[in-house]
Amino acid sequence: MIEAAFFIRTGQPIGTISPRLYGHFAEHLGRCCYDGLWVGTKAPVPHENGLRADVLRALQALPVPLLRWPGGCYAEHYHWRDGIGPADQRPRRLGLSCGLEVEDDNSFGTHEFMELCRRLGAEPYLAGNLGNGTPQEFSDWVEYCNSRFDTTLTRERAANGSPQPFNVKLWGVGNENWGCGGNFDAETYAKEYRRFATFLRHVDPGAELVICGTGDVRYTGDVWNTAVLRTLGPHIHLVDHLSIHQYWIHGGPETGFTEAEYYALLAEAATTEQFIKRTAAIIDAEAGGRRIGVALDEWGVWHPEARPWGPGDVDRRTPVTYEQANTLRDALAAGIAFEGFHRQCNVLAMANLAQTVNVLQSVVMTDGAAMWLTPTYHAFSLHAPHIGAAALPVELVHNAALPDGASAVSATASEKDGQVAVTLINRHISQPAKVKLSGSGTHTQAAGRLLAADSPQAVNSSAQPDRVALAELTPYRDGDTWYVELPPHSMATVQLQ
Repeated sequence: MIEAAFFIRTGQPIGTISPRLYGHFAEHLGRCCYDGLWVGTKAPVPHENGLRADVLRALQALPVPLLRWPGGCYAEHYHWRDGIGPADQRPRRLGLSCGLEVEDDNSFGTHEFMELCRRLGAEPYLAGNLGNGTPQEFSDWVEYCNSRFDTTLTRERAANGSPQPFNVKLWGVGNENWGCGGNFDAETYAKEYRRFATFLRHVDPGAELVICGTGDVRYTGDVWNTAVLRTLGPHIHLVDHLSIHQYWIHGGPETGFTEAEYYALLAEAATTEQFIKRTAAIIDAEAGGRRIGVALDEWGVWHPEARPWGPGDVDRRTPVTYEQANTLRDALAAGIAFEGFHRQCNVLAMANLAQTVNVLQSVVMTDGAAMWLTPTYHAFSLHAPHIGAAALPVELVHNAALPDGASAVSATASEKDGQVAVTLINRHISQPAKVKLSGSGTHTQAAGRLLAADSPQAVNSSAQPDRVALAELTPYRDGDTWYVELPPHSMATVQLQ
């Protein structure tokens, strides 16, 4: 058994862990929105006005504080007026995203998305079309959603069932415009952003606007992000957040991975924090003192099975669903990312897991009438006590090392209402761990929950929906010190009172 010890510095907060750091992303890609979140009013499975009932209940329990929609690359083809008005009168369009072509009847549009957010208690985050849209079209969407004035657009919103404005704060002005969003160069995109943002702010001066950054290997984030912000120059006040994306793609297959690939994925997840820090440093250097948040509005594992990479992408002969198995290893990788999110909570403005249902590192999956929770769902659930809490420094006192030199056990902690939550990850693939927790405060009660399985390859399915599930964990105490025993490849949250 390996041993680790951590000292939790209560009363010395790093900053507040915004609920926006636990956001999600729902794109019209594969079966995320259609057949996942939305099944329509004539579906054979239980639904609530077209929203799939079992998925709705699962997401309400998670929770989902922030939800980004409709894309992704899909946003750069999306025209919002297609998705309003009577459903049987909405146009059928070709839905395009990441090489996938589908028929889109637009039955899931603005009002349906806003109803989903209302039911989940989620803040809506809308991505607008800069790629083949216009400033007028985008400004009209903002007016339709947010204006309180008596205009033709707000009357139309009321006629469609929403007399009160939706009050959407977050607006993405384009998505991945270095690639699928138009193959812009950085300077041209910045000038287009400036034009769009100017008119969006005329309609809603309080809108929070998100500019498109990058972490894509074809256009290094440092080059693009620096050039975009520098080109804006005196117009930097039009930016509230800079969007970056990071997918972990070097961990081998979804299942059947080797021990080396197991550790490679966890190590890649850990690099996310450095990406956030590097982006924040670019903002500091180029923003002229303006506070601009880092928006990691797409992140997660992208296994090779979810998409045929390379030249084969263009032949369109291989079905592409963007669906993948979600193992316990993937959940541990998410937990490692959360550790970095907490440490960087003063610069990280939001983070959105890709994606909510069925696609990529989803938290919920469906198959016909069946619905099950993935291990990543349980990782989010374990971290719920941290939402809105003050992130605390965690001092490593003693720890074993993994083959790559990283700490075998890692930890993050927060404090809210006199209660300290500590989430621990035993990253070792085969050894259990005994963890010692001490701190500058006195806590006399403790309770815990554990996410573990017999193998890091373990995955839930319709046949085995609870193969990876949460279980109670009982810490034990010696004086002011608490001890927790963790199985190999596991994660747990301990709440101290």
